[in-house]
Amino acid sequence: MTRSWSADDAQRVLGRPTVDDDKYSRGVVGMRTGSRQFPGAAVLGVEGAWRTGVGMVRYVGPDRPARFVLARRPETVTVAGRAHTWVLGSGTNAQERTDAESDALRAILGGTDPVVVDAGALDLAASATAPVVVTPHAGEHARLRETLGLDPTTARNPSSAAETAAALDAVVLLKGALTVIAAPDGWECHIEAPTSWLATAGTGDVLAGVLGAVTAGAAARAASVSLAECAATAVWLHGHAAQLASSAVGGGPITALDVAEHLPIVVGRLLGAA
Repeated sequence: MTRSWSADDAQRVLGRPTVDDDKYSRGVVGMRTGSRQFPGAAVLGVEGAWRTGVGMVRYVGPDRPARFVLARRPETVTVAGRAHTWVLGSGTNAQERTDAESDALRAILGGTDPVVVDAGALDLAASATAPVVVTPHAGEHARLRETLGLDPTTARNPSSAAETAAALDAVVLLKGALTVIAAPDGWECHIEAPTSWLATAGTGDVLAGVLGAVTAGAAARAASVSLAECAATAVWLHGHAAQLASSAVGGGPITALDVAEHLPIVVGRLLGAA
């Protein structure tokens, strides 16, 4: 059965920090994103994660994007270590990936912590044993379906996300003006973007960071929410931050960084209504 997602739903998934919390109990997001060619993807994803409200962001990507990340967000940790959730692939290209990088990604995908798989890591999703949510746009979804032996020509059809989720045994977040979240057990949610200005470069990288933060927070709290519910909450927050960013400039165009910068207001209002 297909459902929508509301503020009450998102509020239930998010957690408010308490006096007993520390940076670890609030959740740690590990990010292996960005590349020499696309360092901005790392910056946007890290920004999205921090702005959603998480205890720590651990960035372990290449040196060039790491420098940009630290210039923008100096509180980011850039040494390897544990994370409650990993975000992989944003701003990377599978064709240019080294064997060592493939091995590192497979090690994360072979673990037990939830993993957000985006862009250049989508080709490895089928081999994962960890709980996974993939975040393709329509073109990436077509390629993913082809590798799974499914019809790629139906990739833009919202109903195809459920078929992909079942074949992959993972949550599918199919991005678009209508975003579809589908789980292997048949759970499905449709969320319409509240503004078309969201269709701009880099917003998918921000969404991956938001999803990493929401999922890490839930994992750290051992909250009884599903990965699909975390995905729906991330899409809801992302869309409402975009709408707020556009409203701040008279309903006009926005950039991906504008979306990230408005996330704290959306989260604050949501939890303030609790």
